[in-house]
Amino acid sequence: MALRNIREDGDAILLKHSRPVTDFNKRLHTLLDDMRETLLAADGVGLAAPQVGILRRAVIVMDTNKVDLTPEEQIIELINPQIVSSDGEQTGQEGCLSVPGVYGIVTRPEHVVVKAQDRFGTPFTVEGTGLTARCFCHEIDHLDGHLFTEIAEHILTQEELEEMNREQE
Repeated sequence: MALRNIREDGDAILLKHSRPVTDFNKRLHTLLDDMRETLLAADGVGLAAPQVGILRRAVIVMDTNKVDLTPEEQIIELINPQIVSSDGEQTGQEGCLSVPGVYGIVTRPEHVVVKAQDRFGTPFTVEGTGLTARCFCHEIDHLDGHLFTEIAEHILTQEELEEMNREQE
């Protein structure tokens, strides 16, 4: 496994549409392993392949609802993910490893169901609520060339961010 460089806002690859994964081979497994290591090192909750320079429909997301698991055990790999249903609404703070230091207020579904494949090509369905649902939506947006800043209702100033963080303590 290896740490990969996370592409940042302004890199054209982040605005491109990712292609479906068709080969579930060693290259894909290496990509997923590297993404896992990169996500954990960056202390993030989700990472999409375009963020490490690969235009393939692959993401990893932390299932933050499973608090009894280690961060490594919380990771869900989603290949060719599609949101098949969503409901409810949550509005809250959102950031991105590709837009460091920037946070905004974004409205996302409270609950989503995602259909995807695992690293071997086996189809499965997973659902998430709260932060996990937010992450599913955020990472799948990356696969279509979209950043959260496009849909943010408000980009937080440093003062607003500090105030929100104080209120959460």
